[in-house]
Amino acid sequence: MKSLPAAIIEHSRLLPEGGILAPNEFLHLASRAAVDKAFSRLAKGGELMRISRGLYVAPVTGRFGKRAPATEKVVSAIASKSHQVIALSGARAANLLGLTQQVSIKEVFITGGRPRTLQFGKIQVRIEHAPQWQVALGATITGDAVRALAWLGKPHAQEAVAKLRTCLSNSDWQVLKSHRSKLPAWMAEAIEHEAAFA
Repeated sequence: MKSLPAAIIEHSRLLPEGGILAPNEFLHLASRAAVDKAFSRLAKGGELMRISRGLYVAPVTGRFGKRAPATEKVVSAIASKSHQVIALSGARAANLLGLTQQVSIKEVFITGGRPRTLQFGKIQVRIEHAPQWQVALGATITGDAVRALAWLGKPHAQEAVAKLRTCLSNSDWQVLKSHRSKLPAWMAEAIEHEAAFA
């Protein structure tokens, strides 16, 4: 029979990069104390990384040694496991959509769920709580557009919406337009104004 650490490692190898391992998924194999101890030892030995309380990932082995999995892949796995939307922060979304040249040094994501901090060695990644209207369109380009507008704020709304009108596909623009009643008044007005002149 396989040892508990061997069973955990074997399971970790079946997961894609960034796949999440949680001790409570192994309670059918041993007691809580034994499972926690096995995870702790595997993390100390560098075979797993503890990224948050009760959450572990397997490091990725490349030609330069071991590294943490890509944060986007880990965040996507957490979103899938928790059945919550976790999306780019407004600052990152605004940069990707070409609405700002500013690049955030810190990695921040937002969710409608509870906030948490992930630790990848010395790098910290924050998942912050945001109002439901910011995550209602999910981790999509139209959702990114909403979060970018929220981050840019009311003074820049009209100019930003005009830019979005040119960079979003027609179908994405229609989704944003149809969603405006669920957005703050200033944002809805900026979209309405652009739609009237489009």
